Amino acid sequence: MSPLLVLLGMIATPAPALTGQADASPIGDSVNRFERTSRGLRPQLQSPAQFRAKRPEKRYSVTVPIGKPKPSVALPRIEGPANSRLPLVVIDAGHGGHDPGAISPHSGKREKDITLALARAIRDDLLASGRVRVALTRADDRFLVLEERYGIARRLKADLFISVHADAAENQQASGASIYTLSEVASDREAARLAARENKANVINGVDLGAHSGDVSAILLDLTQRETMNVASDFARLLQREASDDVKFRTTAHRFASFIVLKAPDTPSVLFETGFISNKEDGEFLASPAGQKKVARGVRDAVQIHFARRITAR
Repeated sequence: MSPLLVLLGMIATPAPALTGQADASPIGDSVNRFERTSRGLRPQLQSPAQFRAKRPEKRYSVTVPIGKPKPSVALPRIEGPANSRLPLVVIDAGHGGHDPGAISPHSGKREKDITLALARAIRDDLLASGRVRVALTRADDRFLVLEERYGIARRLKADLFISVHADAAENQQASGASIYTLSEVASDREAARLAARENKANVINGVDLGAHSGDVSAILLDLTQRETMNVASDFARLLQREASDDVKFRTTAHRFASFIVLKAPDTPSVLFETGFISNKEDGEFLASPAGQKKVARGVRDAVQIHFARRITAR
């Protein structure tokens, strides 16, 4: 028989069962120990229901103090006759505090100082007329965010809000005053640029709608704001007419922009750019007491005619 056939026969023939002395062989003993150990280590499987986590014995909570809400800015004093039936005009001196506004390249004068001096001059002339009451959003060098400025006018239930500023441009030949009223679409590229610049000041640091549905409230608010914008536009044209004898205006003086300070829905509001602080002549005019007096006189005359018309139209 060939060796190959012998080998095949050995492989095909099953080995005899290991009993008695055969279990004592090294190979058989190892096999038996492995099987016994394997059976001993085999885990006892549990039903999935027994894997549920236990409920926590204690409940924990995290409390984070958020502090008290910041109180609203204090309302300024209303000056003038003690007669609540007289119209109230709120004058807002632009910028202030850590926000200097534009700075004159010729004299170094800061817009926040010029606007405060102009606001005081306008207030004095209006009070001298005895026909209106006046309040200043700021009477000193302090910072107010834009919403606080027109918010003061709304809380005081002002009849007119005038925000006083001084413009600036890279072109130092640019000059003349302009008056802005609210529009979500700027009247030109320059108006959009100016609105974007002024609205960043925050970063440099009357309709009862409760009883109506959302749709009705939106309609009422829209109608109120449209009427407010129309009144503001009428005053802007009147201001240009009355002040033009003493104040030089730009060719297109009445402009539209989305200034935040003009967004009170129920207070007619204008932003008066009294001239270019970047222009040498304009800057000297606005910084001088004589120039400030001329600006104030124009505002005073426009305010008086404006309210006289409003009273007549009732």
